[in-house]
Amino acid sequence: MRARTLVISSSIGSLIEWYDFFVFASAAALVFDRVFFPGFDPRTGVLLSLMTYAVGFVTRPLGGVVFGVLGDRHGRKPVLVWSLLLMGAATMGVGVVPSYATIGVLAPALLVLLRLIQGFAVGGEVGGALLLVAETLPAERRGYWTAWPMVGGPAGNVLSSLVLASLGLSIGEAAFVEWGWRVAFLASGILIGVGIWMRARVAESPLYRAYAKRRAEAGAPSLWSTLVSHWRSVLTVFFVKAAENGVFYVFTTFFIVYSTRVLHQSRTLALEAAALGSIADVVAIFGAGALSDRVGRKPVVLIGLTAAAAWAFLLFPMLNHATLWAIMIAAAISGVCHGVIVGGMSAFFVELFPTRGRYTGFSIGYQIATVFTGALAPLIGVALLNRYGSTVPVSLYAAAMTMPGLLMLSVAADTRGRDLA
Repeated sequence: MRARTLVISSSIGSLIEWYDFFVFASAAALVFDRVFFPGFDPRTGVLLSLMTYAVGFVTRPLGGVVFGVLGDRHGRKPVLVWSLLLMGAATMGVGVVPSYATIGVLAPALLVLLRLIQGFAVGGEVGGALLLVAETLPAERRGYWTAWPMVGGPAGNVLSSLVLASLGLSIGEAAFVEWGWRVAFLASGILIGVGIWMRARVAESPLYRAYAKRRAEAGAPSLWSTLVSHWRSVLTVFFVKAAENGVFYVFTTFFIVYSTRVLHQSRTLALEAAALGSIADVVAIFGAGALSDRVGRKPVVLIGLTAAAAWAFLLFPMLNHATLWAIMIAAAISGVCHGVIVGGMSAFFVELFPTRGRYTGFSIGYQIATVFTGALAPLIGVALLNRYGSTVPVSLYAAAMTMPGLLMLSVAADTRGRDLA
């Protein structure tokens, strides 16, 4: 019972994060230009709307630092509750921001402010969820247990797709633009309530409690001392996460853009394919996490990154067949490649750091990587396609993103079996 409560409570924050990501990105592309930027021409309005989405990545590293330091000084559990409360308040706040027609320029300003708060809160979410699971549950299955918080990403994509599709079918396009999009944001309140209730029932990590007793005598480490002592581990997290994130956004966001804008496939088909890819991603994350408990973290991540780099050159030729099955299978293979990377790297990242600086070191490397890849990868993909009229440069970019991660892994030691204490 304790294990089930812990893994579900740790996963729900990630699910909310990605539910918000997809709903916000969809609303920015479909609605926000008319609601918050009506005075601009359509192309400029959409661009400004998408920029409100992108700014959320800017505050992630700051959130990683703040919540990381708090988590190492005050415990994993309270920080996870605080981050979820803050993220939930900002997400639901987006759903009640008045339109430009009501309050003028204050409307887009409030939207940007709430998006910055979302990014800040997310910055501390993933690290705390992974750490609480890894430091509490049995070490011999740590790879499998740490896979649970990471499946919130693809699961959140599937859930958001279902909510958006249901709203579109039930109320129609006009009502969705007028008020239905707000329902999608406000609905996250249900998830947040469940998440806070479950996290309140979870005990603090026993490893952290033991560390807190020792720290009372020795004192807490500073942020600078953590970075100096564990700079190699921080860089390893940064480059491996950057590789994973880069291929993820090429395989998902750019995949949708290419399918709909270049191949002129229906948006419904592209979203259905992305949902299938997310389901394959979940299965692969669990499988890879369990495999890393048997063969080690490093081999699994190496296999995932290598497969993703190779698949980047096969994905778009397969999509060019423009058949239903080709698009669906391509999305599923992309999900498997990404899931193998995530399943292997989750426990690996946690095991790179000692308890006293684990939250801080992990969060800094992880969240800075999301800024350089999460916000830029789809834009770079579109820019390369527009410049060269070919997907080959996009594939080269995706493969190149994996190289620094592969290099760092080649000189890193495998962490399977490492004592987190």
